[in-house]
Amino acid sequence: MNKLELQRKANDVRKGIVTAVHGAKAGHPGGSLSAADIYTYLYFEEMNIDPKDPKKKDRDRFVLSKGHTAPGLYSVLANRGYFPVEDLPTLRHLGSYLQGHPCMQETPGVDMSSGSLGQGISAAVGMALAAKLDGASYRTYTLLGDGEIEEGQVWEAAMFAGAKKLDNLVVIVDNNGLQIDGPIDQVNNPYPIDKKFEAFNFHVININGNDFDEIASAFKEARETKGCPTAIIARTLKGKGVSFMEGAVGWHGKAPNDEEYAVAMADLDKIGKELGGE
Repeated sequence: MNKLELQRKANDVRKGIVTAVHGAKAGHPGGSLSAADIYTYLYFEEMNIDPKDPKKKDRDRFVLSKGHTAPGLYSVLANRGYFPVEDLPTLRHLGSYLQGHPCMQETPGVDMSSGSLGQGISAAVGMALAAKLDGASYRTYTLLGDGEIEEGQVWEAAMFAGAKKLDNLVVIVDNNGLQIDGPIDQVNNPYPIDKKFEAFNFHVININGNDFDEIASAFKEARETKGCPTAIIARTLKGKGVSFMEGAVGWHGKAPNDEEYAVAMADLDKIGKELGGE
């Protein structure tokens, strides 16, 4: 896909996020929207995957370590063809296969159940090590929240990945600057994030995580990096694409009502038209 096609697809992913959370009357739109461009690039450009064969042996793996932003993962999976987009409004409903956190037993395309913050990166490190031990070609990607990296387990996993030189692992930090209780530098400041990962023997790339040129360049650099894992620190805008959610900590974990849903979808429809879409 070219950049414009990716931008259009990311806008579709954002529409799916808002629709899902509105349908659930609960969920986490802010951090799903901030990471929508990263989700889109991973699933439409970067990863070796096949929606028709979700469990193929040589597929690249993705672990959503910040599992509460499942609406973003579900929306990109649906848009990529793993299951119908029309199912997104069943998010969190009783009996739905789209629950509040990703479940590998129930949801096509989900490689690891996650949601307990800090644990997803550990699972991803294990997958990357398994590939090395098996001589397998697949790569492993994991997306963390910048609030999540306040968890100690994240750094145990990072230490192990660096020590084992897992150059088939890419850790992405969605650095939108806000967590449930407020700005991350006021809650439990994790900065400087890049220097911390460097100290654990990672190759570190800092990017604007809402810019597809920078995203593409970072993943290319990660593929070319040998002898150590890569951490991509992606500065993003929480709630991106929805006027009243952008940069607003209150939309970390809250669903829009009917009126707010209409405004949000109008915002995204306007972006779609500006991008030359329908």
